[in-house]
Amino acid sequence: MYDKTPYLQVTTQDSDCLDGWPAIAEAIRASLPTGSGLVCIECYPGVFVDELSFFLHKELGPHLQLFAADWYLSPDQIDQLVEPYLSDDPVFGRMNSLAIRDFIDSEKLEATRADLPSMATDITIVIGTGASFLLPKFDLLLYADMARWEIQQRQRRGEIGNLGIPNRSERSSLKYKRSFFIDWRAADRLKTEVLPRSNFLIDTNIPSLPKMISTEQLQAGLSATVHQPFRVVPFFDPGPWGGHWMEEVFDLPRDQANYAWCFDCVPEENSLLLRFGKKTVEIPALDLVLFHPMELLGQAVVSRFGAEFPIRFDLLDTFEGGNLSLQVHPRNEYIQREFGMKYTQDESYYILEAKPNGSVYLGLKADINCETMAKELRAAQADDDTEFEAERYVNRFPAQKHDHFLIPAGTIHCSGRDTVVLEISATPYIFTFKLWDWGRVGLDGRPRPIHLDHGIENICWDRTTTWVEQALINRSETIAESDGWREELTGLHSAQFIETRRHWFTGTVPHDTKGNLNVLNLVHGPEAIVESPAGAFPPFTVHYAESFIVPAAVGAYTIRPATPGTTCATIKAFVRPSPACSCRPTT
Repeated sequence: MYDKTPYLQVTTQDSDCLDGWPAIAEAIRASLPTGSGLVCIECYPGVFVDELSFFLHKELGPHLQLFAADWYLSPDQIDQLVEPYLSDDPVFGRMNSLAIRDFIDSEKLEATRADLPSMATDITIVIGTGASFLLPKFDLLLYADMARWEIQQRQRRGEIGNLGIPNRSERSSLKYKRSFFIDWRAADRLKTEVLPRSNFLIDTNIPSLPKMISTEQLQAGLSATVHQPFRVVPFFDPGPWGGHWMEEVFDLPRDQANYAWCFDCVPEENSLLLRFGKKTVEIPALDLVLFHPMELLGQAVVSRFGAEFPIRFDLLDTFEGGNLSLQVHPRNEYIQREFGMKYTQDESYYILEAKPNGSVYLGLKADINCETMAKELRAAQADDDTEFEAERYVNRFPAQKHDHFLIPAGTIHCSGRDTVVLEISATPYIFTFKLWDWGRVGLDGRPRPIHLDHGIENICWDRTTTWVEQALINRSETIAESDGWREELTGLHSAQFIETRRHWFTGTVPHDTKGNLNVLNLVHGPEAIVESPAGAFPPFTVHYAESFIVPAAVGAYTIRPATPGTTCATIKAFVRPSPACSCRPTT
């Protein structure tokens, strides 16, 4: 059974965590030397600061509260600050180096500092994003954190706006865009400075039931995680092309029109569950990337990408749904020049399930006229009554279970209806140029953004039928085998930095990270067990369609069927060594 709430049990000297505002308030007072002092609660953007303030007043009694938002620039000034990185495009912005400090009005901050001596009370609490700028040192420092998926839900419900501006009623897609390019990047830079010197972390994902752990407990949990296989918490989202396979197989709530996506290995947005005793704390999985990049990713990956998780696994479900949008991803030089991204979204489609009519659109047909195709795409975009005849220009290949379609950037593609795709790709997934969306609207009733200028400029027009068939479809070859297992090289294309290996096995398969991040999915068989030959971590169970991460620090590990003799298969992805490196990870 697919596990929707995977967690990692953490053993520390303080084996439990605090839950509820009364217990948190009591711990705050107990942690102050004389029961009084200056307390800072630094917050990730999206935390309900007003609710946090209300409960602290309720539980701690009368005390002074100061709010970081009071020393922000005006909303107009903030809009001017971020405008060069957002543009008028509804989806895309530009990566940048803005920091939370850039949102602060230094004169307002200095005035608050100057007034502090006259404000002194029993307890003074400074709250908000940027609260830690008030003073270089506090009597107690806490960090209020939350997962990005919950932030997105709050944006969709109109409960929060963006950093420093009153835009709760703004379209959620635009709030997400601004968060992606501005708020989260700046907040993560501040988090790397503040969280390590904090006394406590507060999990604010469930406002009515906050959890709190010490920084020592957090570090113990993160350290334990990067030395064993683990899963992040998947989240599911509907879409205009979404299907119903995951709804049935994963036993999802029936309160959505469909489930298009399962994001089950996108650490930038997934969360991580750490269990202390019988209580579970939810933190952003990104915290693991930020604070333990070497153990998680490996030195070669960090040297190449920095503290970024470069591999993404997710599921696309079109069973009884529709085709994805016809699309293309930017070529590397284009995404660097236009958006400031270091690398692009090369990807592949691994077919987990397919009905007899399942298909994948991939590459162009031979001898088409590119100018005519571009003209017809523009005509379809300009006139709702005009259809773009995709199959006149784009190959449509039948898709069967375990087929693997490789999609280097610049290749026109989309998944057809009645398939379940394991999408294996590089991480900058926001940069998809839609060319044609089959004349439909999004679930909000609005047309989804189409980016023809970007898309047409990035299409590789020479990737036509024969080349696609030879270079991009089922490029598998057996490279090793022994009793009870066989290893196949399945891609990706030489233009892509991710390599994938498929293992078929009825017995125990030896693996070794060789200091390189491994991401895997159990693509065949009901259940498998991941183990350490040296007993370095407890046996780890994975189920069909579950993605899991094996950190670089793990080294040697094995995978076997949970039921001896059962045929299972995994697909494993890792970052290919750079050309300057002659080493190549193997089984």
